[in-house]
This record gives sequence, C-alpha cells and structure tokens, in this order.
Amino acid sequence: MGLLKIFVVAVSLGLDVFAVGIGVGMRGTDWRLKARIGLAFASAEVIMNLVGVALGKAAGALIGDFAGYIGFAALFGVGAYMIVEAVREAEQKMPVDFSQGWGLFLASLSISLDSLGIGFSILYIGVPLILALSIIFAVSICSTLLGLTTGRMLGRRVEEGAELFSGIILMLTGLAFALAKAFHVG
Repeated sequence: MGLLKIFVVAVSLGLDVFAVGIGVGMRGTDWRLKARIGLAFASAEVIMNLVGVALGKAAGALIGDFAGYIGFAALFGVGAYMIVEAVREAEQKMPVDFSQGWGLFLASLSISLDSLGIGFSILYIGVPLILALSIIFAVSICSTLLGLTTGRMLGRRVEEGAELFSGIILMLTGLAFALAKAFHVG
C-alpha cells in the first residue's frame, strides 16, 4: 500500500514537471537540453523533498504523531496553491526561457516548492525514504522528458490542464492520507 501511495505522490509531482516540460518542448529541444532540464527538475524535486523531510522530522520531534496530520494538511495546501497558480498562469502567460541559466533555476525552484510540502509528509506514508525519493526522481525525469518530447504536439492546452490536475490530485492525496492515518488504514 505504501508503494502505491508514493507512486501517486510521484505522479502528481511528475504532472507539474510534465507541464513545464511541455512549455519548453513546444519550442523544440535537442537531447542534451532535455537531459539537462530533466536532471535539473528531478534534482530540485528530491532536494526540496529532503528539506521537507528535515522540517517534518523536526516537527515530529516537537509535536509527535500530530506532525503527520500537519504534513498531510501541507500536501492539501500545496495542491490548493497549485490550482490557484494554474488558474492565474492561464490568465497571464509570460515567455521565460526555462531551458538555461536563471530561467532553468527559477523553473526548477518553482516546480519543486510542492515537494517541500510532500517531503514534510513523506515520512508518514510508510515507505523507506531512499525508495520514495528514488521513485520521485525517476518519475520526475520521465515526466520531464515526456513533456519535452511531446510538447510540440500537445501544445499549451495540455500544459495548463496538467498543472491544474496535479493540484487536484495532491489535494485529494493529502486528504486520503490523513483519513487513512486517522482510521488506521494502510
């Protein structure tokens, strides 16, 4: 059950990087650029998860078992934030080069902020941390490469929908994890 939980989390994170990958891929990219962007996005996801884990451990030491519920609430909140951002970005698109330099750094940072909340709750999912981070890393790279590769074909419509869908999935995941913990299921 824990592997299914972490896979759901990884896929919802992957939808976010998939959306950004589509945006960059619409301009066309070569394999080196795809690899650089994929590694940057996946590394940012894992690093932010680790920061979230550290914060979650500290909160767990201070407030005990209730920290798990705070982590799941953070997951729900991140999902809600992603929905708001998806709607806001759909209204005003500013062309930024996410493929290099500061654009790549800012894109990596912005897509990994949701991983901070997930990292906070990841310890309470019931999957060894290294395995969870490995799955998130692999799904993130695959999602980015898929977005970059298919970006030209799929266009802006799928890009916006993927971020919105990702936010909805994260909100539902946070709620489901909190209910499972409360009722001692899974």
